[in-house]
Amino acid sequence: MTWLSTASMQTLDHVILGSTFLLGLLFGAVMQRTQFCTMGSVADIVNFGDWTRMRMWVLAIATATLGTTWLAAAGQIDLARSIYTAPRITWLSAMVGGVLFGVGMVLASGCGSKTLIRLGSGSLKALVVFVMLGLGAYATLRGITAEPRVYLLDPVALRLAGPQDLPSLLARHSAWSARAWLLLLGDAVGLGLATWALWRREGRDARLLLGGCGVGALVVALWWVSGHLGYVAEDPQTLQSTFVGSQTNHLESFTFVSPLASTLNWLLLYSDASNVLDIGIVSVFGVVAGAALHALASGNFRWEGLSGLEDTANHLVGGLLMGIGGVTALGCTIGQGITGASTLSPTSWLALASIIAGGVIGVRYQAWRVERSA
Repeated sequence: MTWLSTASMQTLDHVILGSTFLLGLLFGAVMQRTQFCTMGSVADIVNFGDWTRMRMWVLAIATATLGTTWLAAAGQIDLARSIYTAPRITWLSAMVGGVLFGVGMVLASGCGSKTLIRLGSGSLKALVVFVMLGLGAYATLRGITAEPRVYLLDPVALRLAGPQDLPSLLARHSAWSARAWLLLLGDAVGLGLATWALWRREGRDARLLLGGCGVGALVVALWWVSGHLGYVAEDPQTLQSTFVGSQTNHLESFTFVSPLASTLNWLLLYSDASNVLDIGIVSVFGVVAGAALHALASGNFRWEGLSGLEDTANHLVGGLLMGIGGVTALGCTIGQGITGASTLSPTSWLALASIIAGGVIGVRYQAWRVERSA
């Protein structure tokens, strides 16, 4: 959109946030229905050698990558305006933050998105994790743990002449355009991952298809809502281009670390006129509501509390590690692992690998604890 009046901007803001809530509602229902769980997929591989749930996660990455590629190639969204393609590869932050997040998600019985699903399904454990994750994230954005992130980790980076996504990188060193590289690499990565995910019989199970394709498609849908429907070339107040509903003025899709911190901040400072809803906050509410509605409709809603001192400590520490690690790595298993990965950003793929490594460390630590207590 080129130009809108102030009143029209307010109407568009309501449309963007309403659309985000509906997509979040579907996201929560799909994840609850299919038991989509990235921590569980890592634990299944380490403990049982079972790759079934990992195929669901990989299928979600494949779907998101293909959809994002086609949207960007068609000119519907500009991935250079996302946080994932910034011209700095913060490799140390991605690795350290990813490992911390991976360990934390094991201790907390699930990542940020899984925490919201469990919260909607009646888990008070998840409420504890939600609060700790939000506090850890907020502290790492603006508080005490922001100091080592800003002064020790983030400065260690590769500085580039333009966006870091692989198509843009290759276009700057070849005769091909960024769009040509995008179509080639996006389709190759997406189809390659989808082929692996669907190769075995268990990869074609209806539940796996719904979880993988559903989550990936919803990530793409929110890219379009934020990056196309919400884009205004000239804000009537600032006369600058803007993305309506975004507090950072970037196009956005699903991620569940910083939005949890923003949600806590919104709840605590509700009466502050400058404290407004954005895409991240509304997506959090949508996912919890979607999970709750599906859990109630399917009879799977169950109240669940902490079982003892060790369980409490694990969830407190796990939530805190996810908040600190997620902000440091610039995302979670959804934010970097699917949304960021769909942009073909090297930092996102490095963060994804580090999260998986941290998850393996966490699962092995839990197994060691069980063996020692036995």
